[in-house]
Amino acid sequence: MITYNLNLEPIGKITDEQFYQLCRKNPDVNFERNARGELIIMPPTGGETGNRNAELITEFGIWNRQKNLGKIFDSNTCFKLPNGADRAPDLSWIRLERWNELTIEEREKFPPIVPDFVLELMSPSDSLKDTQEKMEEYQANGVKLGWLIVRKLQRVEIYRQGQNKEILDNPKFLYGEDVLPDFILDLGMVW
Repeated sequence: MITYNLNLEPIGKITDEQFYQLCRKNPDVNFERNARGELIIMPPTGGETGNRNAELITEFGIWNRQKNLGKIFDSNTCFKLPNGADRAPDLSWIRLERWNELTIEEREKFPPIVPDFVLELMSPSDSLKDTQEKMEEYQANGVKLGWLIVRKLQRVEIYRQGQNKEILDNPKFLYGEDVLPDFILDLGMVW
């Protein structure tokens, strides 16, 4: 399966409300929108990636319940970024005090907030180059910590605010640093 980018410029710019309604009327389709206004149509993940995404959500959920520091979101949550893009990371986390600053309406639609942390888990249909660009976009828009996990290469790219990315080959653990205090991810479940 392939990801498609549709340039809608010939028919006009799609508004935020139109994009929101398009997503709501097509719940079985995964949409994103880049900063250029192109509509991105993504295929669903396969079983292996879906299983690992679920395991990752579980690990983060356990940590978050113990710490009660923020809110965790799955890949169905689309965030409105400052550059105009609408992005849905595989997993994301926002500090509770930042989340609570949003209005109820902002929380209900596509929240106009940049997550503090994002994780992208490469699936067979993902392009490494496109996903790296997406991680750089997150970083440029204010994400403090991002992990790009490339299972088939057993590699992790770490994106930190204001720093060059770090590449780890076959790491055993990832640490949440000061963004996700005391969080440790055992990558044995991912590889």
